[in-house]
Amino acid sequence: MSVQLINPGAEVTRRGLALHTTISAAKGLQDVLRSNLGPKGTIKMLVSGAGDIKITKDGNVLLNEMQIQNPTASMIARTATAQDDVCGDGTTSTVLIIGELLKQAERYLVEGLHPRSVTDGFDLAREELSRWIDETALERKIDRELLVEIARCSLATKVVSDFATVLSEIVTDAVLTIQREGQPLDLHMVEIMAMEHRTSKESRLVKGLVLDHGGRHPDMPKKVTDAFILTCNVGLEYEKSEVQAGFFYSNAEQREKLLEAERQAVDDKVNKIIALKKQVCDDSGKGFVVMNQKGIDPNSLDLLAREGILALRRAKRRNMERLTLACGGVAVNSVDHLTPDVLGFAGVVYEQVLGDDKFTFVEEVENPYSCTIMLKGPNRHTIVQVRDAIRDGLRAVKNTIEDGRVLPGAGAFEVSAWKHLQEYSKTVSGKAKIGVLAYGDALLVIPKTLAQNCGFDQQDAIIKLQEEHIKGNVVGLDLASGEPMDPVATAVFDGYTVKKQLIGLSSVIATQLLLVDEILRAGRDVNKQ
Repeated sequence: MSVQLINPGAEVTRRGLALHTTISAAKGLQDVLRSNLGPKGTIKMLVSGAGDIKITKDGNVLLNEMQIQNPTASMIARTATAQDDVCGDGTTSTVLIIGELLKQAERYLVEGLHPRSVTDGFDLAREELSRWIDETALERKIDRELLVEIARCSLATKVVSDFATVLSEIVTDAVLTIQREGQPLDLHMVEIMAMEHRTSKESRLVKGLVLDHGGRHPDMPKKVTDAFILTCNVGLEYEKSEVQAGFFYSNAEQREKLLEAERQAVDDKVNKIIALKKQVCDDSGKGFVVMNQKGIDPNSLDLLAREGILALRRAKRRNMERLTLACGGVAVNSVDHLTPDVLGFAGVVYEQVLGDDKFTFVEEVENPYSCTIMLKGPNRHTIVQVRDAIRDGLRAVKNTIEDGRVLPGAGAFEVSAWKHLQEYSKTVSGKAKIGVLAYGDALLVIPKTLAQNCGFDQQDAIIKLQEEHIKGNVVGLDLASGEPMDPVATAVFDGYTVKKQLIGLSSVIATQLLLVDEILRAGRDVNKQ
């Protein structure tokens, strides 16, 4: 025991037990997430040590929130969350396939087969599927109808199907709103704003901006139509100097003059904004809105309110960037030399009060390259669950636009891959053939789990699918009847990027775990100096 010679306090798990421990941990994590897969999957309730409750069926949320202590399970969890970081989906499928790869390998390892023989077959299968997936991907015209279906397929696994239909159109329109020719999609330009109010089905897309604060003066207008919008980062209040400085006076008159000078400097800035408002609005009835990243003091607010100007102060920095993309115009850092060219425009700007919270809506903007999904829900748990689902839906639409292709869903891709590996294994010689066949069998865990979560018999469902694929029909599982169905005709699709990443990631991690022959607990204790 060379490690124990170096560190007598080390704990060592030898080869046979190490493999058993690794495979058991993978199967345990697989069993936790198995029931979450698909539209008919169940929901988990997570309770933190502080008593906070989170209800979700999103695999990424579960793996991030659960406290996982087993090193193998922790490694699989980090791999699955990396899948979500890259593709935005496929977390649960990654865990299931890794667990199934190890389970299939275990069948042969107990008979004395060396893990290297199995992993060589896994590597061959991964390379073959990475090539084959490009040939089988469906080239489709990327239009709104297809993107809505892609979003619906993604969202239906996170929320109830009726609500998924509503959300899919909102998510698709949000991505199409921010799409700019020749530029990469930036999903940060889609803001998700939550309002604990009414029901989730009343959520909507605002092709503009929703800010979580409102005007700070009671006399300011609550609604402005045909509004010019000045986006600025100017201090309309007394500001402390950025360097250490002191002002000294010897009598009360000097102090009053000093205060008057400070007040006059701020009033001059406000008067320049008012002058610009008079220049562009005249008596046409058009409104004027000031969005300022810095503060506005009460006197300045009073001056602006007298002129009928709606002013918002201390706007978030990310909203300042999105405001110019949504409404046009230029963000200014000084009120000197203001011209009408720096102004944006919105058809309507209005304020909505909900309890102690204020929301300002900026709508009816021309050519918006930023938008807001106004998410409503009766309670915090619902809002958190839907917010996570929307993020996955946005990524699914974005990936489809960038890929330009899709894959048949409802388990059709996995059964097709199984059939292809059955044929490919005939060209492989030696023990690696076992690994190739095991890889194909492991992929079937997806349609099997879908059938199980819908209440159907796994074996009946998978045999029907295999028989149809052997006949040359690419079919998936109908979750309502348990019978084979055409996923293309019913518009059930999977993301190309998600599946390609899943194939590569799951097989690499499974290979590494199978080649672990010792588990050493001999690291340095960070608590000891």
